[in-house]
Amino acid sequence: MQPEADLPGNLPVAAISILALIFSWWGLAILNGDPTVLPSPWQVFPLAVSELLSGELLRHLAVTLRRVALAFVIAMAMGVAIGLLMGRSSGTDRWLDPWLIVFLNLPALVVIVLCYLWIGLNEVAAVAAVAINKIPTVVVTIREGTRALDRQLNDVAAIFRMSGWARFWHIILPQLGPYIASAGRSGISLIWKIVLVVEFLGRSDGIGFKIHLYFQLFDVGMVLAYALSFVVVMLAIEGLLVRPWEARATRWRRA
Repeated sequence: MQPEADLPGNLPVAAISILALIFSWWGLAILNGDPTVLPSPWQVFPLAVSELLSGELLRHLAVTLRRVALAFVIAMAMGVAIGLLMGRSSGTDRWLDPWLIVFLNLPALVVIVLCYLWIGLNEVAAVAAVAINKIPTVVVTIREGTRALDRQLNDVAAIFRMSGWARFWHIILPQLGPYIASAGRSGISLIWKIVLVVEFLGRSDGIGFKIHLYFQLFDVGMVLAYALSFVVVMLAIEGLLVRPWEARATRWRRA
């Protein structure tokens, strides 16, 4: 319960920190003296508001968030399933561990390019590329969590003849909750970054596409407007959804 209780108290600190960042940006813009290279916050914010009011920002933001959500669900579902399997079966772990190491060290850019070449420049390739990049890190986290499960609780479940589903729901899942939450929190931060790269390279909509468009036009202000708008949305998701979820998942440890 402690993180949830501390959240309101952290808001003033977070607000002051963000203001310090904005004024630091403003100071750097003044020192630079060239708004085409580094526009000030007061020049970028109106651009973001204008794009928001026109509906263009919301349209591309919705597309990007849809890709983030799809890739997140796929990566978490597959990563948790494979991690559980590898953590509970030493034979499976020995067979799949080399694969895991390969995918952990395969550059995200290579995965994205290969997905576009093999599947095509479409939504399936975009979401698949993002999910493939995230699945290995989820697997590692869940595998270690599965290895750390309390065997005594498993013995108690066997004594009371709990069914496989009941054992998973009441014994395994609560212990894995913190690991799943940790994988999810790190996953969402990684996935949205990769989604932007995917859109930058091969999509015709989304925040990454708009950044690519204004990069070609050398319009730093619009690049910052779209990038910062998406960062604000992801920070809101982190604060309003991910952190409370993580706090709830780890609550039993502090009970």
